[in-house]
Amino acid sequence: MKVVIFAGGKGTRISEESHLKPKPMIEVGGKPILWHIMKIYAAYGHTEFIICCGYKGYMIKEYFYHYFLHNSDMTFDLSNNEMTVHTTNAENIKVTLVDTGLETMTAGRLKRVQEYVGNERFMLTYGDGVCDIDMEAQLKFHESNGAAVTMSIVQPGSRFGMIELDENNRVSEFTEKPQEDGAWINGGFFICEPKAFEYLPDQADDVMWERSPLEKLTADGELAAYRHHGFWKCMDTLRDNVDLNDMWDDKPKWKNW
Repeated sequence: MKVVIFAGGKGTRISEESHLKPKPMIEVGGKPILWHIMKIYAAYGHTEFIICCGYKGYMIKEYFYHYFLHNSDMTFDLSNNEMTVHTTNAENIKVTLVDTGLETMTAGRLKRVQEYVGNERFMLTYGDGVCDIDMEAQLKFHESNGAAVTMSIVQPGSRFGMIELDENNRVSEFTEKPQEDGAWINGGFFICEPKAFEYLPDQADDVMWERSPLEKLTADGELAAYRHHGFWKCMDTLRDNVDLNDMWDDKPKWKNW
């Protein structure tokens, strides 16, 4: 199954890094977060990707163009202008990189890659979030509910710890980053039938996938929600990037390869 990844936004909330590179290329553990996302999918056998490029998209193209060089041990004999490849860590993946415009909204980006997706079921996600979602379970759920689109939903943890006080105003309990009380949000991992393209207007560049297309799918009963109770993290800010790098140095919960 092909995987479409939104990777064209400007990432203004993490401008400390995104002024130099597109957000999906910001590194976690020495690798772009885009690489981590692709590895999560590849672990489930989904190895064909369509990347919706936009802001500084040439950097994503250059990364994959030079991927073989970056992941190989090599000897360069400058006297003879020869190169010897010793070992390589090349991935068993296929990547199609599509320039979907600088200012294009997410629905427009999806519309622009329709020809590369074809008339088949596909997966869809964003280039800035990782999780330990069970993709096989999500696929079984999708196949059983019959909806045009299945969206993962998650309960994000609060950024602040919660303090419980006793009757004497002494701290009785400190809970670090609890889940929100019953609040579910879009987790960003979708499974879509070709019918999903019917909900995109012909001129979709100014349309957000998360607004009218999902709202219309909801109104028609064609949007199903798959509850993911495990780890999920979106890299919106520099703090998020620091957190993910700290997790990578310890035990990254999203690493399934």
